[in-house]
Amino acid sequence: MSAPSVLYDAPGPKARARNIGYTVVFGVVAVALAWWVLATLSEKGQLAPELWSPFVSDGRVWTQFLLPGLGNTLFAAFLSVVLALPIGFVFGIARLSDHKWIRVPAGAVVEFFRAIPVLLLMVFASELFSLYTDLDRDSRPLFAVVTGLVLYNGSVMAEIVRAGILSLPSGQGEAASALGLRKGQTMRIVLLPQAVTAMLPAIVSQLVVILKDTALGGAILTFSELLRTIRPIAANYHNNVIATLVVVGLIYVVMNTLLTTFATWLEKRLSRRGRPTVGGGPIEEQAPGMEFTGMRTGENTGGGTL
Repeated sequence: MSAPSVLYDAPGPKARARNIGYTVVFGVVAVALAWWVLATLSEKGQLAPELWSPFVSDGRVWTQFLLPGLGNTLFAAFLSVVLALPIGFVFGIARLSDHKWIRVPAGAVVEFFRAIPVLLLMVFASELFSLYTDLDRDSRPLFAVVTGLVLYNGSVMAEIVRAGILSLPSGQGEAASALGLRKGQTMRIVLLPQAVTAMLPAIVSQLVVILKDTALGGAILTFSELLRTIRPIAANYHNNVIATLVVVGLIYVVMNTLLTTFATWLEKRLSRRGRPTVGGGPIEEQAPGMEFTGMRTGENTGGGTL
């Protein structure tokens, strides 16, 4: 029998039967919904082979449209992440400053850009670049998209950093102060390394948001990213808009799944690296008075042999 969960009691026979029933009903509804969608698409002629075959048989769909659009999407997302992460850390730490002249302006900047929709920031940046810079018409959408993403997501990252640091036990900072560390040293050596592991899931979620929000630039600012390739592909291949949308959606799913998988691996690695070890292995929780399983029998601990 499995141990009861901390969150709820182990289900009994009736609860297990009820859960199985819910699962069966949900499965039947999901299958029926999928069948209805496929039947509707088939009735409208959207499952015709000539609409889907170009993605398999014609390499130009990938070399001329999808891969260049994917490259622009990844490039814009990469630039945005590289700029938004340090901005988020700087403003997140600034919001925790003891000095009011640092804390208040940093909080005002973060709250201001968090309150503005990212699409509005992109459009505003595009207009500013067109009026006050010498950027050419082709590169202006990229700079506008990156600017909007950095301003918005940098402010969100700042809140993630602030919340991650505040989530740590207060004893961490107090112990560092007792050791004579200054506040900057405490933040850099003690608090931030621990907070990064706690913040990682939220940071990855925001990275996924950045990757997907690049599509806003293609929809509004004519940025040649992945989603914008739908129109030229449909114009050249029998108006296969639905098929192209499905393929582009699957590409986004694959990219975000890979990003989330990597973040999960990194989080586990950081958690293991930060765990204290005894005898070459992690310390396991034991009842008071019992020896650590990671220590060898007979090893001298100052109070006799174990």
